[in-house]
Amino acid sequence: MYSPAPDMARPLIAYLRVAPRERSGDRPGLDVQRDAIDRAAREKGWEIVRAEEDVRSGRTLRRPGLRAALAACRAGEAEGIVVARLDRLTYSLVDLAELVREAVEGGFTFVSLRPEVDLSADGGRAVGEVLAEAATWQPRAIATAGRALAGRPGRPSSTPAPVAARIRELRAEGMTLQAICDTLNEERIPTPRGGAEWRPTSLRSVLR
Repeated sequence: MYSPAPDMARPLIAYLRVAPRERSGDRPGLDVQRDAIDRAAREKGWEIVRAEEDVRSGRTLRRPGLRAALAACRAGEAEGIVVARLDRLTYSLVDLAELVREAVEGGFTFVSLRPEVDLSADGGRAVGEVLAEAATWQPRAIATAGRALAGRPGRPSSTPAPVAARIRELRAEGMTLQAICDTLNEERIPTPRGGAEWRPTSLRSVLR
C-alpha cells in the first residue's frame, strides 16, 4: 500500500457527493465539503489534483464522478481519493469493503476527514486490511450451512446457469466483485430478479 514520503506533497483527488433525497440539514453541501478538503490540504500539504462530484445516492457505486476518480487512481494520476465524510463514499458497508479491497489491491488510498481515516497510515492500514478481507466473506453461506444442518435445504440461486458460469469465470480472472458487477451492467445482463443493476451482494449466492 502507498506510504507517502515525508515533506512530499500527496496528489489526491477530492470526491464530493450529495444525494437528491438527503435532507439539507443531514448532509454537508458540495461547497462545505470542498472547503473542508481544501482546508485540510493546506494544513497537511496535500495537492488536490482535481475534484469529482456526484449528485446521486450513496446506495449505489454506479456514479460517474466516483468511477472517474477510481479510474484516475488506477492509472496512477493520483495517490488516492479524499472525502470530507466517509458516508460521501457509500452508505453500504459491503460496498465500502469492496472499495477498500480495490484500493488495497490497486495500491492507492482513501482518506476521510470525518471520521479521520487514512488507509496509508498505520491505523488506516489495519482498518483497510480488515475491510479488504471482509469483502471476500460470504455471510449467506453461514445461514445456508445452518439450514442444511437442520435438514432444511437453502434456497438455490436463481441466477441462470450461463450467467453464473460467466460470474465464476470473471472471478477466477481475479476481478473484484464490483468490477464483475460493472462488466455485467455494461453487457446489459439482467439480474435474477430482472433488474438492470448488479451489486456485489447479488453475486454472493453464486460464488458461495
